Amino acid sequence: MFGFVSLRLPINSKSNFRNLKSSNSNLQKKFFSARYFATMEGKKTFKFAGIQLMVGEDKSKNLENARAKINEAAKKGANIVSLPECFNCPYSTDSFGPYSEAIGSGPSSEILSKAAHENKIFLIGGSIPEKDPETSKVYNTSLIYGPDGKLLAKHRKVHLFDVNIPGKITFQESLTLSPGESITTVDTDHCKIGVAICYDIRFPELALLSASKGAKFLIYPGAFNMTTGPLHWELLQRARALDNQVFVATISPARNPDSKYQAWGHSTVVSPWGKIIATTEHNEDIVYADIDLTQVDEIREQIPVWKQKRSDLYEIRDVKQK
Repeated sequence: MFGFVSLRLPINSKSNFRNLKSSNSNLQKKFFSARYFATMEGKKTFKFAGIQLMVGEDKSKNLENARAKINEAAKKGANIVSLPECFNCPYSTDSFGPYSEAIGSGPSSEILSKAAHENKIFLIGGSIPEKDPETSKVYNTSLIYGPDGKLLAKHRKVHLFDVNIPGKITFQESLTLSPGESITTVDTDHCKIGVAICYDIRFPELALLSASKGAKFLIYPGAFNMTTGPLHWELLQRARALDNQVFVATISPARNPDSKYQAWGHSTVVSPWGKIIATTEHNEDIVYADIDLTQVDEIREQIPVWKQKRSDLYEIRDVKQK
């Protein structure tokens, strides 16, 4: 929208910025509103990394591989890193119970915390089977850690993957998992992000509520299969990005030929225009994308759907929000 914003001029301090403003009064009046002052000074661009991890039956190997890939992504400048759904175990109803662990006392949360702290990154820990020590219920849970290694939030998968496509795939997470009960957004130094898991992406209400809470980046660790993956994986990401004028990232496990469940792979990042800005195939890989949040602001000005919603006719609300 305004070309000088994307040029990333070498403005390193408020004093330099003020000097530039005073050099041309007409330019000042036209461009240097308080809103763009904030845009130039804020952390509006950051690097995201989605780790498409190869996951096997050996939990300790999965964890060590995850840690190595997190370190690799951080060394390449990633500020926010995400792992895939069920990064520490095979994605199967037979595995959820045996591989489950309590948050804070299990090896998965320990490695995630250390990796976030050592690399000074925000880390979305894909998801793990979480066992609640009080109820013994098992959840499909994403743990989000800050650069200090502290747990910022957790998202328990809200919509369980119970499907039956004759001759294609039958899967029933509800045989062993319990559903989460909350929408998850997290404040970072870069922006507010919304975190949900795999099948959650099919429900536009969840994404809309995350965006309405201020999220400009929606991250979905997921493990779509070989039936719905080719048809719906990319389509759903682009739809959620367009619906809400936000960035969307999906992070899948790599396709493991030895697994009963074959993940589609193709981890992807989509812009608020619905454009794919980074993707990969089905092998183990890391997807990188530079996230420029000025695109969100510009698109929302150009196509102001958030201002045009007819709250006199319809609304979607978080029924559990106090």
